Amino acid sequence: MKYRTLGRTGIKVSHYCLGAMMFGGIANADHDDCIRIIHRALDFGINFVDTADRYSNGESEEIVGKALKGRRQNIVLATKVNGAMGEDPNQQGNSRRWITQAVEASLRRLQTDHIDLYQIHRPSPDTDIEETLSVLTDLMRAGKVRAIGSSTFPASEIVEAQGVAERRGLARFRTEQPPYSILNRSIEQEVLPVCQKYGMGALVWSPLAKGMLTGRYRKGQALPESLRVKVFPKQMSDERNLDAVERLIPIAEQAGLSLTHMAMAFVMAHPGVTSAILGPRTMQQLDDLLAGAEVVLDDEILDRIDEVVAPGTDAGPMGALYAPPAVTQASLRRRTLQDRAAA
Repeated sequence: MKYRTLGRTGIKVSHYCLGAMMFGGIANADHDDCIRIIHRALDFGINFVDTADRYSNGESEEIVGKALKGRRQNIVLATKVNGAMGEDPNQQGNSRRWITQAVEASLRRLQTDHIDLYQIHRPSPDTDIEETLSVLTDLMRAGKVRAIGSSTFPASEIVEAQGVAERRGLARFRTEQPPYSILNRSIEQEVLPVCQKYGMGALVWSPLAKGMLTGRYRKGQALPESLRVKVFPKQMSDERNLDAVERLIPIAEQAGLSLTHMAMAFVMAHPGVTSAILGPRTMQQLDDLLAGAEVVLDDEILDRIDEVVAPGTDAGPMGALYAPPAVTQASLRRRTLQDRAAA
């Protein structure tokens, strides 16, 4: 396993990051099995593990904490905060009030005294970014957090956060965790260039487009029963995504590769990507992903992929993205009836 510097933090992380979202009740409730999967990844040379407090309502962090006993000092441990952790409306978001509580809970579940990379899982339009960066700066000064990052932030909000940090003398986001795959390339337009401009590391999630780039989901075939289909039915059944998959499969076959290995090698080819997050549910899935770690795509294959999904575009819809209020709230994109006329 090769290693890269995480942004400009000086921290060295493996090209693959083990994502722990599938560990816990949401997908794999067998703690011992999850721990074996984590240990397999660490033994392979992966030194970067990413989870979040909201994954299985804290259970994922608990599993990771148990798995890292005796190995913690050699692991770059990342987790995230923002998602709802209870019915109380204040048990979520990016406020000082919540983050100071959430970090303590994450530290307990992870059985550690510090988090190497603490990330804001999604923006919170109701909270000033200065408020969020201020509490994160305090956590760093207290030694509870080593570096901070964002996840699935629009380019404009990444830039705003960098500006606020500079003006106010606060710690700045050192990383961004965006979605990126052959089917979802829109971050090539602005997010990745912005990360490169500010020296931020990019740990990309869903490089297999939620499993669509494994070959399990084919046009004209019934969709298999899976968690992804239940949660993201529009993406998994979208004709544009399925059409793209059908065109990608022969490219992989002609290159002597599995679609999975081609998809992983594709994201690693971008100079703005620091690490790609693997999200296995089973040992078999992890072993298959690790088997393609040495795959490199030449320019000819990358050019053919560009013909299927053009650079900077998405083949079809993708779930779990952040939608700003300007899009989700009709009142912010529609004038009152009395004010709509041009004359």
